[in-house]
Amino acid sequence: MKRASTARRRAVDKALTLLLPWAPFADAEAIRTGADDRKLRTLPPTIAVWLATVSHVRHAHTQYDTLLGEGYDRDAARHFVVDEINAVLTRWRATRLLDPEADEVESEV
Repeated sequence: MKRASTARRRAVDKALTLLLPWAPFADAEAIRTGADDRKLRTLPPTIAVWLATVSHVRHAHTQYDTLLGEGYDRDAARHFVVDEINAVLTRWRATRLLDPEADEVESEV
């Protein structure tokens, strides 16, 4: 696996700190790793961090995977966990929340 450049890592770190100032270390590290994924590496750091954050919170802090296992499709499961995601982001003092009305482009990392 090719690693991101030092400049990219610094930009990701800065974007992460600005977006999630109170994120726990373990979660921040998982988000950094997600933002460094080859699928997100070509995106600007702020976008990569946002997508990695939403994906991480969705899978690690919500009932999303359980809903999928119960037969809900991805769109329905995502709809049902928006409030859970925003609750986590709010606890971490995020500067952005997930808009349940927006049709945001998200990546499965």
